Amino acid sequence: MRRFWNFLANNNNSNNLIQLAFSIPTSNNFRATAFRSYCDPSRIRHQNRPGPLVQYKNLVDQGKLQHDPYQESVATELEKLLARLEKYEREMEEYHVNLSNWEKNRENERRRILTEEVEKQQTDEDWWKRLNNKITERWTSRKRPENVEQGVGKWVSYLKREKKLDSLVGRRPTAPPAPKGLYIYGSVGSGKTMLMDMFYSATEGIVKHRRRYHFHEAMLRINEHMHKIWKKQMEEKPLQSSIAGWIMNLPFDTKAKEWLAAEERYKQEVQMKNILPAVADKFFLEREGDEKGASILCFDEIQTVDVFAIVALSGILSRLLSSGTIIVGTSNRAPKDLNEAGMQREIFQKLVSKLEEHCEKVLIGSEIDYRRYIAQRSVNRVHYLWPIERETIDEFEKKWHNVTDTFGGNIISNTISVMFGRTLEVPESCDGVARFTFDYLCGRPLGAADYIAVAENYHTVFISDIPVMSMRIRDKARRFITLIDELYNHHSCLCCLASSSIDELFQGTEEGTLFDLESFQFETEAEGGRLRRDVLAEGSVGSGGTPVGITSILSGQEEMFAFQRAVSRLIEMQTPLYLDRVSNFHPYFQRQHKKFRKDCDSLLSESSSI
Repeated sequence: MRRFWNFLANNNNSNNLIQLAFSIPTSNNFRATAFRSYCDPSRIRHQNRPGPLVQYKNLVDQGKLQHDPYQESVATELEKLLARLEKYEREMEEYHVNLSNWEKNRENERRRILTEEVEKQQTDEDWWKRLNNKITERWTSRKRPENVEQGVGKWVSYLKREKKLDSLVGRRPTAPPAPKGLYIYGSVGSGKTMLMDMFYSATEGIVKHRRRYHFHEAMLRINEHMHKIWKKQMEEKPLQSSIAGWIMNLPFDTKAKEWLAAEERYKQEVQMKNILPAVADKFFLEREGDEKGASILCFDEIQTVDVFAIVALSGILSRLLSSGTIIVGTSNRAPKDLNEAGMQREIFQKLVSKLEEHCEKVLIGSEIDYRRYIAQRSVNRVHYLWPIERETIDEFEKKWHNVTDTFGGNIISNTISVMFGRTLEVPESCDGVARFTFDYLCGRPLGAADYIAVAENYHTVFISDIPVMSMRIRDKARRFITLIDELYNHHSCLCCLASSSIDELFQGTEEGTLFDLESFQFETEAEGGRLRRDVLAEGSVGSGGTPVGITSILSGQEEMFAFQRAVSRLIEMQTPLYLDRVSNFHPYFQRQHKKFRKDCDSLLSESSSI
């Protein structure tokens, strides 16, 4: 037991836990029970995770936010949705139990039916003659109509078998109707992401399966999972070596087992025919262990920047919405206005119909950029230093040494993993803190995957030598905006040394304005486009049987949104309201909290056995 209390005393995040622990009587079992109850997620949710409306009103009362009727209206709708989730979570838990039993019974019946079929065919002498008599095979081939596609026989037998299973086991259990999600749209800085994040944090302890993604990361994750699925299909073993274990143990000869294995493979091919639902099942609906329940997807900055985005989002979101996932999304545009270029109109319309069927549309009508309001109320923007001169350079260096000293002071180079099996070298890092130059991150062919890796690994990022953006360095500007998006989305603390103020950063120089929309075609992540082309070259997700071309078509208005959003986010990232949330929301600290709780559980388990 002493080890447990020593562990608490030595953990920087456990002061409140220590006070609670030593106020409890000395009975080991009682202490363990009380501490476990204290750490219970549902208890933490109800005491420390108020709903979005309560969070919003508290910030207004504290003077950290200015009251806005549009924001309060959205917070109210999110609060109502949160209240409906507890009942829906229980209903989904029961549904998944029923579904699991149904799938198990159906698989057992399917194997029994297959076994009966192969027994009947093995005893049929004519069946063996057809397998071994080449003359009969040639005759059959000549008689086959030219318009009969290969695999039609398997398709018919597959459908007959599925119909028989429906009559024996019954239809798939129906999921309970999901509460409608929310699609929140409005101008830059109107509070969309802030309110969605308030809702997401409040779902902890209510919904087991929660995901929050920004558009860049979602597209990259989709690419990554598509690539894995295609690779797996390409590397499938020959038929003989892929015969399932249950088939190998049946009392049949090799040919009969090969027939069974072929039927099994055909079933898998039918199920994998559409790769996007498979990606949705393996990724967005990924579940831990046997935990069953509802699923929430919070999706920030929904966009349709190219054909791939439309096709991918339509297939995956349709799958998620059809399977009971609740979506809370944000965007600058209403669903019907996402596709101004008119790409893939039929597929896009299906996506819009699904979103409007399963989500309430809520407009934040305010034109005020509240990030600027929050910044004006702050004492000082101490994390954005400009211009680049001796005084600010010294201040930047001082901040770097102060922060790294706080985290041990051991500055090293490091290598971090990036999606698609790549790595990124980090020249200077110290226990969750990293330092880069602007050219190192934005002057090389890096993209969203690299910036996501940086944001996930480092809670505090220093970037020096940031220039004023102009057409001369437009590629660097594109990357810098994507970098800011990912640092913001992961709640990283950003310390900058720049040539100009935030408001003047994207105004251009004598080489020309950055908003030359005729010549500047904004593309959020060039490498992502290449990766999408590589993936799609191996097999199409379109309906025409050929790879789908990737064309970045962001409109001039969307480009303006991107720049305005970057400026607005840079301003917010200097405010106490943002900085105070880093320790609660950044993945680095969330991993620490998760490890701390796991260690506590381990020590509690050990102490209770004493």
